[in-house]
Amino acid sequence: MKDTKNAVVIRHLAFEDLGTLADALKQQNYAVNYLEAGVDNLAKIDSEKTDLLIILGGPIGVYDEPDYPFLSDELTLLENRLKADLPTLGICLGSQLIARALGASVYAGSGKEIGWSKLELTQEGINSPLADLSPENTSVLHWHGDTFDLPVGATLLASTSKYKNQAFSWGKNCLALQFHPEVTTIGLERWFIGHAAEISTTSDVTVTKLRQDTAIYGEKLEVCANQFWQSWLSEFESSKEFRLS
Repeated sequence: MKDTKNAVVIRHLAFEDLGTLADALKQQNYAVNYLEAGVDNLAKIDSEKTDLLIILGGPIGVYDEPDYPFLSDELTLLENRLKADLPTLGICLGSQLIARALGASVYAGSGKEIGWSKLELTQEGINSPLADLSPENTSVLHWHGDTFDLPVGATLLASTSKYKNQAFSWGKNCLALQFHPEVTTIGLERWFIGHAAEISTTSDVTVTKLRQDTAIYGEKLEVCANQFWQSWLSEFESSKEFRLS
């Protein structure tokens, strides 16, 4: 029987969870430990003893450290992980934190990107696990207003017409995703409630349209995302640099 590995997941909102990634982690024999930002002491996370670190999304900005000091703990943790090239994933806010930890600028974008659209993969993206999320296979969900510069040494994997930097890899074991491949059709109903204020104040975005598009694209994304997660996990699992605790 394979040894159980541990995945530490930093969550900023209760309803923005692992989604489809939860099943993929279970299949790869990971035990998941959620830590709630602003509640749990993130400074106590042992970077060296964490097999996989995942930082999920949230409505705050990387630059909001004065109001949300736990962001400093996340950045310090990421700096240590990246220096050691340990398996690390960032989604939306998580990707922005990775970019910042690598020395890149993170800032408000030219407008919010909320809704479903296809990715534009670079050649490197086509040759990566992101190929499972290619425009021929599926659309993905976007939900952000901030963006970032591509960190020095990072490899751009995906873009959209609105924002160039949608996904990048760094080192052998770090992946940053500005979009949300983890969402599920039923789980997004909680997003529509939790993000009601943002939806109502963003032009051209409505719950009705989001729900209609989710009905069209959600189930397909769930299938493609499961393939993507398995490909990505298997990629660094088989790497010589992957270190079991």
